[in-house]
Amino acid sequence: MPFKLTILGCDSAIPTVDKQQTAQLLNVNERFFLIDCGENTQVQLRKYQLSFQRISHVLISHLHGDHYYGLIGLITSMHLLGRNKGLHIYAHEPLKEIINVQLSASNTNLNYPLFFHILPTNDEKILFKDDNVEISNFLLDHTIDCSGFLFRELSSQQKKIKEKIDEDNITSDKIKNYADYNNENNQVINNSKLTSTISNLHSYAYCSDTRFLSRIIPIISNVDVLYHETTFSEELVERAIETGHSTTKDAANIAKEANVKKLLIGHYSKRYKNLNVLLEESKQYFNNSFLTKEGDVFDFNTF
Repeated sequence: MPFKLTILGCDSAIPTVDKQQTAQLLNVNERFFLIDCGENTQVQLRKYQLSFQRISHVLISHLHGDHYYGLIGLITSMHLLGRNKGLHIYAHEPLKEIINVQLSASNTNLNYPLFFHILPTNDEKILFKDDNVEISNFLLDHTIDCSGFLFRELSSQQKKIKEKIDEDNITSDKIKNYADYNNENNQVINNSKLTSTISNLHSYAYCSDTRFLSRIIPIISNVDVLYHETTFSEELVERAIETGHSTTKDAANIAKEANVKKLLIGHYSKRYKNLNVLLEESKQYFNNSFLTKEGDVFDFNTF
């Protein structure tokens, strides 16, 4: 089933004409999760022909503007376009009041229900779980409360074992739902002999603004893809610590120690005109590192 990440924005602080603030869209089996929502996110969704009416959950890592200033505009546009299904927002508690004040000031009564789920400031827990995916938060070390998010694909699906299906002339689709099969001789064939569980399940860790934090390594261990901010190059490590951010070396070492398959870097400082400087540094410590660029799509089924 689809497990696909689209980068909508990957810069820090101030947006420019050609660089947008942090936002990502994750598609898990046609269920869409928006991760952070910097300014201009809804325009980016339109640019890349992604329907924001299909977004069911929004996760905001922390309340610095470059990670949530696009949210009220997105919420309002959904309303103006006639949305009626609920939208779930996961964020730290002050955002609920911020959104409610903005809606009240404009006398906007949404056509759809808005559900706020408060992110804990000192706890890590499962935020959402259904048959397809489990989402949990993990605490980061920024200048304000900040969480990363871990997505683990789940599966209630099974695939048929063709040889057994052909051997027993089975045509019923009921075995997909873990049901045993009664053949024409009224013999029961156990489902486990006819199907196998889909095993190539995907995982994604989103590590928003943070200083180097080794305690997250066991939490994100062995994920397919880790996104980790790299605001600065290694020569500015003191500036990174001062501002609550990471360097290329920090992100690469986290990826290496956590044994992740692929590292995506982003949240670049405006001082870097050539982002390959950051990529080359990261690759010195973790070779399977990649820059994120607006419009990039990472299909987890291809690696």
